[in-house]
Amino acid sequence: SLASTAITCFTRGLDLRKGTEDVLCPANCPLWQFYVFGDGVYASLSSICGAAIHRGVITNAGGAVRVQTLPGQDNYPAVNANGIQSQVLSRWASSFSVTPATKDTALEAVGRSVSTARPSTGKRPKKTLDKKTGNKDCKADIAFLIDGSYNIGQRRFNLQKNFVGKVAVMLGIGTEGPHVGVVQASEHPKIEFYLKNFTAAKEVLFAIKELGFRGGNSNTGKALKHTAQRFFSMENGARKGIPKIIVVFLDGWPSDDLEEAGIVAREFGVNVFIVSVAKPTTEELGMVQDIGFVDKAVCRTNGFFSYQMPTWFGTTKYVKPLVQKLCSHEQMFCSKTCYNSINIAFLIDGSSSVGESNFRLMLDFVSNVAKAFEISDIGSKVAAVQFTYDQRTEFSFTDYTTKEKVLSAIRNIRYMSGGTATGDAISFTTRNVFGPVKDGPNKNFLIVLTDGQSYDDVRGPAAAAQKAGITVFSVGVAWAPLDDLKDMASEPRESHTFFTREFTGLEQMVPDIIRGICKDFLDSKQ
Repeated sequence: SLASTAITCFTRGLDLRKGTEDVLCPANCPLWQFYVFGDGVYASLSSICGAAIHRGVITNAGGAVRVQTLPGQDNYPAVNANGIQSQVLSRWASSFSVTPATKDTALEAVGRSVSTARPSTGKRPKKTLDKKTGNKDCKADIAFLIDGSYNIGQRRFNLQKNFVGKVAVMLGIGTEGPHVGVVQASEHPKIEFYLKNFTAAKEVLFAIKELGFRGGNSNTGKALKHTAQRFFSMENGARKGIPKIIVVFLDGWPSDDLEEAGIVAREFGVNVFIVSVAKPTTEELGMVQDIGFVDKAVCRTNGFFSYQMPTWFGTTKYVKPLVQKLCSHEQMFCSKTCYNSINIAFLIDGSSSVGESNFRLMLDFVSNVAKAFEISDIGSKVAAVQFTYDQRTEFSFTDYTTKEKVLSAIRNIRYMSGGTATGDAISFTTRNVFGPVKDGPNKNFLIVLTDGQSYDDVRGPAAAAQKAGITVFSVGVAWAPLDDLKDMASEPRESHTFFTREFTGLEQMVPDIIRGICKDFLDSKQ
């Protein structure tokens, strides 16, 4: 019988060297982390222990498994079994099956199972480990948006694939390095594979080699918009806090408009690069819808995000400079958006004239504004202060780092009831709520909600807040005097002052406030 090799939860079929091998799976592998493709016959990309549990050969308690290498096939199905959801894969170069290993092997393995944490072949040099983790200095989640239109044609399409493959290899793809996926632009965009599908360079290379040319118009704008909206979700493998990048390859010029797609990409926090090959000649320019198509789509028009190659031939020398750009973490200006890079404090009037039920409507308004933002430890933050003559910090920017907790804290605010000293409350908030974060990376916003005349001066405290870098929006209800509201608001006052007669009118203002915050955010970044 064969001696067993102890493997890890993540060892895949393609990591084994022999045609038939007995392995020992450790206990308590996290089921949700398994990647398994197929059912019975598994793509060699699959985790061996994941496949063995899926097949029912072992349970999560681990155990001995015999792995048999099989040829590749088309259409590995997705099947849910034993707590593991396997995934579909249209084609892979090799496969394996799993069966129980014989009893005596299992016994023999027990004596050797001390090294469960790593493959005990002993022969493998340390280097493969580094290869697996990838280039840690290059933090990026990248979509290569390749040109699959009739413009480029089959032959240049293949040269494009070679170039993308070289870029992918040089990036140093790995679990802790860059992750990449590919989308093909033609008549309709097609996501070929996502960030989560492969974490090793050789798998990515294989997947790129297998891409088929689609043909059709080069609707790059449509593909860019689709990619910005769909590609970078957490469930598709996007990682928190890692820059999102789309590299658009364009042979010639696009058949559609890129402007709207560029706006959408920036709003979604995606950094767009354009690699243009064979720029339109003077004679061809008449056929181009918009000569400035590159500037409309890129993250910034500072020259950093556009890249030109004369032809698809002899492109090797262009690989390294492009990789260096993609790994320049600090140049990815578009990663910060109004949704993930701001602090908003709500200053809520708790005076007696408001009343309990209207106070609830104010809290609903606060929740609805807060809900629009990406609240997290590295994203946007929310704080709330209630005021009468007195002030009470309901929660500060550092108290809650998830949207659920913030929304639940807002719901639990208790109505104080009392007088109205708005000026004092603004000074209190500037000092105690914004003071601790004033050197942080986020842009600061204060939304003042009041239903009446303040007993003290609001102009001085509001000017001091603005001087401290806080943008103030004033939202007045019922008896709040327009002069007070305008005196508190940031310039231009018209767009930072809101008023409604009834508390029920607060709800309609929510989209305008969110839009106003995003506009200020973008203006401050230009």
